[in-house]
Amino acid sequence: MAARWAAGVGGAWVRGLFGWARPERWLAASSFIPQSCIHTSTSLQATRRWEKKNRIVYPPQLPGEPRRPAEIYHCRRDIKYSKDKMWYLAKLIKGMSIDQALAQLEFSDKKGAKVIREVLLEAQEMAVRNHNVEFKSNLHIAESLTGRGQYMKRIRYHGKGMFGIMKLVRCHYFVKLVEGPPPPPEPEKTGFDQAKEYVQQLRSRTLVNTL
Repeated sequence: MAARWAAGVGGAWVRGLFGWARPERWLAASSFIPQSCIHTSTSLQATRRWEKKNRIVYPPQLPGEPRRPAEIYHCRRDIKYSKDKMWYLAKLIKGMSIDQALAQLEFSDKKGAKVIREVLLEAQEMAVRNHNVEFKSNLHIAESLTGRGQYMKRIRYHGKGMFGIMKLVRCHYFVKLVEGPPPPPEPEKTGFDQAKEYVQQLRSRTLVNTL
């Protein structure tokens, strides 16, 4: 009886050991074999909110109401370029007409200028094809933004067993075109005007937990 009980306990222990070592148990937790068909990467889960603004449907305009200008939203993601370098080019063309912006970018020797110029040409073509814009030159850049993309760190091997960290950076570029000529530039504020705004901001603030 005791021998049979010992054999049963030993068999259970062996079955438990082999059960723990089953391939499907430890392969399921491995990152090399996909567990499902659902993608969980950030690039595939992008919301694409900027492009969705092109689908906004406005109510019909009333008789005598001025015509609503067309708005075109376009972008390019995962550009192999730094967002800080792209920012200077994005702010350079903001507020310009489309022809003036294309001319400025054409004579720029920076890598990001070529990318932004391609995005503007694509947006200009979209305006005529999808947004009922009659003249493709009758557009101006209302918004020009950059965003941070995927940043990856990699090892740069040096001599004598040393190494460094290098960053592989990517960025996004967003642009909004509006039909019509660009608005006039705002007058430059003087130091006295900025001081008045600052004092007014201090006076209009709300102080909590005070008498």
